[in-house]
Amino acid sequence: MSTLSSAAGPDLTAAQLHAVLRLRCDVFVVEQECAYPDIDGRDLLPGTRHLWIDGPGGVEAYLRVLTEPGGVSRIGRVVTAKRARGLGRAGELMAAALDGAPGEFVLDAQTYAQKLYSRFGFVAEGQEFLDDGIPHITMRRKD
Repeated sequence: MSTLSSAAGPDLTAAQLHAVLRLRCDVFVVEQECAYPDIDGRDLLPGTRHLWIDGPGGVEAYLRVLTEPGGVSRIGRVVTAKRARGLGRAGELMAAALDGAPGEFVLDAQTYAQKLYSRFGFVAEGQEFLDDGIPHITMRRKD
């Protein structure tokens, strides 16, 4: 059985933060071979919201929502553990993140994942760009 959890940045326990950082490192740094500064100082900010799904083997999927200047919300660090792919976990997290949330949202999607975000009203804008060698596209959902 899997459980959806949510916490504001300052409310994350050390164990929860460790688990989500571990998943992000396992997928983004090790699996996708992107050596980048994942710990960016935004995880523990009061305006940051973390959502994750715990399963029998630990955290299965995760995302965070940041408050950007101007009031736009940025969804980022959307990640699913290899063992949980194909189960719809990213979609569950997106639905939870957007449920009843007012305002505009933006994200930088790995290009192959555009369909996922389109299901939630996100529209691609601008040109595709490389982020750590992986093609991305900015997508926006207006209020």
